[in-house]
Amino acid sequence: MATVLKERINLKEINCEKELTLAVIGGKWKLIILWHLGLEGTKRFSELKKLIPSITQKMLTNQLRELEDDKLVRRKVYAEVPPRVEYSLTEYGESLMPILKLMYKWGKDYGEQVVWK
Repeated sequence: MATVLKERINLKEINCEKELTLAVIGGKWKLIILWHLGLEGTKRFSELKKLIPSITQKMLTNQLRELEDDKLVRRKVYAEVPPRVEYSLTEYGESLMPILKLMYKWGKDYGEQVVWK
């Protein structure tokens, strides 16, 4: 497990794999970031910010760093002036897409049948 993840998460509080999964992808923004990168491919920081207008720049930076530390997102820096940085999903990040699509479908069905009915 990534050292940064171990520093961020108290492993003594993780009782099972489900809790570990939630610790890695939980929160308000990570799933949304992963969703956009998974469906739309590689994005620059400014493109992600436009796709998620209610996230602050600081929070987007923080969430991208955590996703990178956890091996779900790849950050590629190009040696250009001005520097260009792009974000994409790693193999681990890609492996979450079928789950995220099922979560999307569940939320859509639930919303239509229970919440917005």
